[in-house]
Amino acid sequence: MNTLPQQLANGLLLGSMYGLIAIGYTMVYGIVQLINFAHGEIFMTGAFGALTVYLYILPDGTNLLVAVPLMLIGGALVAVLIAVGAERFAYRPLRGAPRLAPLITAIGLSLALQEVVRNFYPGADRARAFPGLDATHDIGSVTIKDADIFLILAAIVCMSGLAWFVRKSRTGRAMQATAQDPDTAQLMGIDTNRIIVVAFAIGGLFAAVAAVAYGLKYGNVDYRMGFLMGLKAFTAAVLGGIGNIYGAMLGGIVLGIAETLASAYIDEIPGMQQLGGQSWANVWAFCLLILVLLFRPQGLLGERVADRA
Repeated sequence: MNTLPQQLANGLLLGSMYGLIAIGYTMVYGIVQLINFAHGEIFMTGAFGALTVYLYILPDGTNLLVAVPLMLIGGALVAVLIAVGAERFAYRPLRGAPRLAPLITAIGLSLALQEVVRNFYPGADRARAFPGLDATHDIGSVTIKDADIFLILAAIVCMSGLAWFVRKSRTGRAMQATAQDPDTAQLMGIDTNRIIVVAFAIGGLFAAVAAVAYGLKYGNVDYRMGFLMGLKAFTAAVLGGIGNIYGAMLGGIVLGIAETLASAYIDEIPGMQQLGGQSWANVWAFCLLILVLLFRPQGLLGERVADRA
């Protein structure tokens, strides 16, 4: 269905997925000024963690209403452990090093995680089937799947929980203080190392939720899925204002809608397909990023230090 409401709904759903992943980029950057380019692979490992629970732990034929929460737990455990391990063993020793060093480390870690999954997970060198929630519902002129309902509810719950956590909890206020001035926060008795670990863990958790939503929506996962999704999530974080947790979700939604509308309408212009033989959606997504960087480099919401976490 190619109606405008349907495409807007598709863009909102895709953007919500980008936003969930982008939270990990923006939270880590908000505290330690690090772009964790391995975050896309943390998203990928969350998907394989959830798939492992479904294939090898749950009994055959387990109802998806029971399986999905357990898959979320499994995927979250894997993603959080890898995110925290990356912080502790890959990034923390380089915290005082020139910024290029952790950036190169992040790229190396990204490639390493891809190769570990490709070589050691059974059948990961091809797309692995993931249980899908394919039942559809018509809401006016818009058709959505059960997987879409799961995604939008997960995004709302995650963002609401994060907003409460950052603003109301003791740890959340400590994260804001660390984001504003880590040296002063440490002098005031805040364990900044613990706060940084919490930021990585929350980013891994959100990435795992997005990974399960991705698998349920598209019905398969593979070891390369994190590269492009991670790159687009980083784009979303920059669009919204890197370091701004609300901007990350807004940037994801804007990017998702722009990409979906471009796929639906611009790619259909006569002659466009002949230029490349495939969808130009990815091109338009990064064109949008370039425009934002040219005309509003601080992002749509800017980098509000008080809200960084």
